[in-house]
Amino acid sequence: MSIADKAKNKAEELAGKTKQGIGEATDNERLFAEGQAQETAAHAKQAGEHVKDAGRNVRDAIR
Repeated sequence: MSIADKAKNKAEELAGKTKQGIGEATDNERLFAEGQAQETAAHAKQAGEHVKDAGRNVRDAIR
């Protein structure tokens, strides 16, 4: 996982958390839900990157 990918995923996660906070503070359910979805998507991307990294590590160990 490159540093750029980590930064993008973290930025997306933080944006989602921000939307959630604003949605909760303003009682805007749609914005809160968007924030949750955005944060979940960022977590999924991070998990996918971790799987790729693990696959590379296994491949390198076998060589």
